[in-house]
Amino acid sequence: METTQQAGEPGTAERRRRELLEAADRVVLRDGPKASMNAIAAEAGITKPILYRHFGDKAGLYQALAVRHTDALLDSLRAALDAPAERRRRVEATLDTYLAAIEARPQVYRFLMHPAEDTQAAERGFDVGLHSAPLLRRLGEELAQVIGERVDLGPGGDRLARVWGHGIVGMMHAAGDWWLGERPCDRAELVTGLTDLLWGRLATTGNRPDGPGF
Repeated sequence: METTQQAGEPGTAERRRRELLEAADRVVLRDGPKASMNAIAAEAGITKPILYRHFGDKAGLYQALAVRHTDALLDSLRAALDAPAERRRRVEATLDTYLAAIEARPQVYRFLMHPAEDTQAAERGFDVGLHSAPLLRRLGEELAQVIGERVDLGPGGDRLARVWGHGIVGMMHAAGDWWLGERPCDRAELVTGLTDLLWGRLATTGNRPDGPGF
């Protein structure tokens, strides 16, 4: 009996954690960077100490939400990269997938990438920049791996793939952040402009003979 109960506990805890993250998502969608632990606990119908028990502090909750949304974004980006289309179209689709994601959930994006100026005193020690940098680094490494597996970059290709991966992610992040804040053009125009910027070397570089192709 004890063995059965103990075996079921991890699943129960994981389900409860997922429910709390879904409650946090609802608050973030409403409040953006101003989302507080108090508001998230209230949304979940629990006290803040119980929320702390699951995530430790706001940094722990932030990290869990970041992993949740980064995993979903990476799945979407991989699907765009694997679509049956010619290379330029897939580059455009990948850029558009990223921009569409931040456009669809701007409050989530701002929560993950921008601090609130009026954060409650108890949470002012939370440094968004400290936690957002690893997200961009993870995206850069993932894209570098895709490039390295698919594109023939010649001698030193692994290093160059990482240069490209992190450079492209940096470009997407900076351009997307500017675009989301100012909306100087529509998404399609931004996608075309960024693709034009990337296309020179990508247009002439062949696929790796032992890779899935790009």
